[in-house]
Amino acid sequence: MKILVSEYLAAPGPELLQQSGQEVSIDPDLWRDVPRLQAAVADVNALIVRNQTRVDAALLAVAPQLRVVGRLGVGLDNIDLATARARNVTVTAARNANAIAVAEYVMGALLHFARNFTDADASVRAGKWDRVTFTGTELWGKTLGLVGVGEIGRRVARRAQAFGMRVIGYDPLLGPYDYALAEEQIALVSLETVLRDADAISIHVPLIPATRNLFNAERLAAMRPHAILINTSRGGVVDETALAAALDAGHPGHAVLDVREVEPPPPNDPLRGNNRVLLTPHVAGLTDAAQDRTSRLVIADVLRVLAGESAIGKV
Repeated sequence: MKILVSEYLAAPGPELLQQSGQEVSIDPDLWRDVPRLQAAVADVNALIVRNQTRVDAALLAVAPQLRVVGRLGVGLDNIDLATARARNVTVTAARNANAIAVAEYVMGALLHFARNFTDADASVRAGKWDRVTFTGTELWGKTLGLVGVGEIGRRVARRAQAFGMRVIGYDPLLGPYDYALAEEQIALVSLETVLRDADAISIHVPLIPATRNLFNAERLAAMRPHAILINTSRGGVVDETALAAALDAGHPGHAVLDVREVEPPPPNDPLRGNNRVLLTPHVAGLTDAAQDRTSRLVIADVLRVLAGESAIGKV
């Protein structure tokens, strides 16, 4: 069997593939060259990708022997699931493998704005000793709003509650007796209530037509003036043009974006020079431990499918 990896594969992924006994090709930059990618998939049985490779109908059409696509992550907006199913191609993802990493990232973002270590450190290094500017605030007693209360959202909630935060959430797919609400003490409320009451909002939804630009100008304006918006899901969930204007207007007060509408963003990115936003390069789920779990889970699933078995992470 032939396995092709078209993006970066963290350890122990390459070693696991080489030990599999299959014919393996790993080309981290292949996704950048669509014609070369289309030629490369002509005779492969398995394709392993991250979020950059567009596994669309055109690519699937030129991969007649393809049996499985392994997604090194959880977002599926770069994969045409309907066409894959129609062609009997199994798609498997690293379900929950990076959930802890993302949850810890969210807590780090909250603490960053609560205590402002970065600016305090720069001030001391500049020879100052300013104990007034950098007093900061506390997470205790604040309200965290979750938009999407799935596996990652629940992990964020548990950590926020340990800091003494009240957690509310909006998720139209949950009922009042689902585990997250009945056992985790997350109050299920409307999106309007989350916008109105939350001191910080963390987004955990997939990018689908219903969530594209979910945070538009109107909803951003409805947030509290001091609130923090944290997006670790997909860039298209937040209207970035509207966000730039909203931050200038003070609603919300700050934003943390790990994901962008275009990755990497263009040179004229309106958010790059805005000191109210913290920008990171889509790394929330990329801890060493999360990458290890992701590689092991996806590769094991790909090998299962090639052996005629069912994938644990099948979507």
